Amino acid sequence: MRKIALRLWVVCWLVLVWQLLWGDVSAANVLSGLVVALVITVLLPLPPVPIEGRLHPLSLLRLTAQIGYYLVKSSIQVAWLAVRPGPPPATAVLRAHLALKSDLVLALAVNVLNLIPGGIVLEIDQARRLIYVHVLDVSTERTVRQFYHQVAEIERLMIATFERDTHWRPAPEREVG
Repeated sequence: MRKIALRLWVVCWLVLVWQLLWGDVSAANVLSGLVVALVITVLLPLPPVPIEGRLHPLSLLRLTAQIGYYLVKSSIQVAWLAVRPGPPPATAVLRAHLALKSDLVLALAVNVLNLIPGGIVLEIDQARRLIYVHVLDVSTERTVRQFYHQVAEIERLMIATFERDTHWRPAPEREVG
């Protein structure tokens, strides 16, 4: 039953996206969107993503607030770097380790880091849980420490939101026998 409900949700979402792309709600657009959504979900199905933890709403609220704070703070810092007098700041590729168990949560963390101005994830070493991030400003030891603190904070909040040990159950295909 859950699988059917999820597929119906995906079809409805794709029809909505189709409507937004065309910018007009008409019977023809709804019907063509339904056809496209069915073709995508039937002929090009995505593999199931194992859900191994449990969502904790209060931690999700803290994670969202922290991401919002980092978005505003980093935007101001990047804007200042763009308009300040003097040479451009030193940049570097920094490596950080994430102790996230789930590939899904790792992908979420990488997307969060990519949303925050001032850095972009260039590479993910999935096996060792390492990310390589191009950081815009590494001109002082303080800015480098801020970057690592930000990554550690996002990691901590991701674990609190999705991967608490008390609710963690590895997916069957990930279990080692």
